[in-house]
Amino acid sequence: MSARTACEASGHAHRIYEVVDRGSRGETSELVASSWIRCLKDYQLDPSRPSRPQVLDEDRLAERCRRSADIIDCAKLEMTTLYQQLGDPELAVVLVDTDGVILHMVAAPGFSREVGQMGFRLGAVWSESEVGTNGMGTCLVAGEPVAVRQHEHFFAEFTNLTCSAVPIFDPDGKLIAALDVTSRSQLMQQHSLVLLGMTAQTIENRLIDRRHQDAYSVHFHSRPEFVYTLHEGMLAVDGEGRVLAANRSSLFQLGFRALEDIRGMAFDAVFQTTLDEIVRRSAKSSFHPVPAFRTRSANRFFMVAQEPASQATPGSDRANGKLAVVRGVRSVVERPNGQFGDPRLSSQLGLAAKVIARRIPVLLHGETGAGKEIFARALHDGSPCNGGAFVAVNCASLPEGLIESELFGYRAGAFTGAQRTGRRGKIAQADRGTLFLDEIGDMPLSLQARLLRVLDERQITPLGSEECIPVDFQLISASHRNLPERVAEGLFREDLYFRLSGLEVELPPLRDRSDKRSLIQTVLEEEAGRPMRLAPEADALLMSHPWPGNLRQLRHVLRTASVLCDGDLLALEHLPPSLRVGLKSRPEPAELLGEPGEVPAEEDIQLNPIQANERKVLLRLLEEHRWNVSNVAKTLDVSRNTLYRKLHKLHIPLSHNN
Repeated sequence: MSARTACEASGHAHRIYEVVDRGSRGETSELVASSWIRCLKDYQLDPSRPSRPQVLDEDRLAERCRRSADIIDCAKLEMTTLYQQLGDPELAVVLVDTDGVILHMVAAPGFSREVGQMGFRLGAVWSESEVGTNGMGTCLVAGEPVAVRQHEHFFAEFTNLTCSAVPIFDPDGKLIAALDVTSRSQLMQQHSLVLLGMTAQTIENRLIDRRHQDAYSVHFHSRPEFVYTLHEGMLAVDGEGRVLAANRSSLFQLGFRALEDIRGMAFDAVFQTTLDEIVRRSAKSSFHPVPAFRTRSANRFFMVAQEPASQATPGSDRANGKLAVVRGVRSVVERPNGQFGDPRLSSQLGLAAKVIARRIPVLLHGETGAGKEIFARALHDGSPCNGGAFVAVNCASLPEGLIESELFGYRAGAFTGAQRTGRRGKIAQADRGTLFLDEIGDMPLSLQARLLRVLDERQITPLGSEECIPVDFQLISASHRNLPERVAEGLFREDLYFRLSGLEVELPPLRDRSDKRSLIQTVLEEEAGRPMRLAPEADALLMSHPWPGNLRQLRHVLRTASVLCDGDLLALEHLPPSLRVGLKSRPEPAELLGEPGEVPAEEDIQLNPIQANERKVLLRLLEEHRWNVSNVAKTLDVSRNTLYRKLHKLHIPLSHNN
């Protein structure tokens, strides 16, 4: 340890003793102070002596992962989604068991290597008794959301990290894990805690389905538009109509304080109807919510009941994920009761539905986050293949070495690390269903040839096998790239492009949708779980923002803002600072980094439709920001150099660049 490091550790230890022995709390929270007291008096830890967490060997870690397999499976996808939402390469999303052992971790390789040097990696034990005050360990002790900023860690070695963690409870209400976001940020991670709480709730809902596959699943809310959202109540009910499990929202809506208050109750003792009746009415309404009343009360709810997953046949609505499709389509493609809608989007959906009924391939174009997968799911739901599975593959997110095995599968022992029983590929899983290839423009050339052959021959050969397996599926592809340009550059096969583009559909970005205001209002209320209003300033900002991340970004922003807003009026201060960049007054001349040159007319330059649309958006933004290139770059969350290159490519000249 260097002299400087030793000095810093000594000063950090002194602050802890000041708080614990002398009661000099200062800005130290009660939660952190209590943790420091436990570390000193219960665990006999010394803050002046660095301590690294112990790391379990492979066998012991594998055994723990086996015992927690269901929670890991339910958490993996949600953790990846949370990591993408936070959008910071300098953070990690981790899952720990009740002993503080890291079971799963999502992080950029560079950040993972850096924090791994201090013991932040798979198998490491981050309990409070092992490494002192930290987000994961302290959350497990407190049983509530915890944020531990840099200097609040017990050991000085970890004071360059900030941790936010929330507990995860199983369907019996027992604490079984903690979900954590660790970063280098010096700020209190209020947004991270909000998103962590939502993610934990989603994982808990998944656990109910996972552990009660032989039970009927009931989804309900007092407002029909909130069924199929994070705010819905969920009940698992056995074949005799007895409640087995309930999520937090259902307890709150029904007025119960704990699971034990409702577990074992008859369904018709909770609602003025029977389980069989709700199952029948749900199927008749195509799984749109139907009304029901609370027993001995005038409170009305809207609900959907599904048959047990273990009893679902391959072609049933439960098996092919129809409820997920309904939820997604309602949020992006169409709205209930025809309240609003973008005419172009409705028209595109109608055209695509016609050609997909004749088994013609569909190629979707649209910016990232514009809802391509949800549009594809809607097409699948109305196609002749809706009795089969909808299998989505993101060609851009899979490592190049794994794409082939993921698509085509492999036989047992095909390569080192292969599963003993082999594995069915995504194409085989989509047999008699729909295969959705997202970001098809990023598929390696070598694999494009194999895919073309599969499309022509309708059969696959798994890796390590000589057996040909016949397959039949509906193909939907999507890309935010310009595929004709990729073809011209030699990065995409022309014959494959022609094979994919039976019908090409352009999904409009959020900024160009005619139903944007209605969409913003509806998404806000869906995420808030209650009626909400927008202050005029907030409404103006949301309407004028370019939304480079489209619907995905909008939902992320409104989800967080609605939680930070205590009342029913969402104001400017509830929106993230990144959206408010550019709201300051007119810049002084010294701030101006660019001025408009002579902008050529659109008809005088050769641009494809996507580029032409980008050009319009950039010109509008430049006008709004009075040609302050720096502010436009901040609004789009890109560097100025990147923006200058884009302006040059789209023939938008500046008279001078500083």
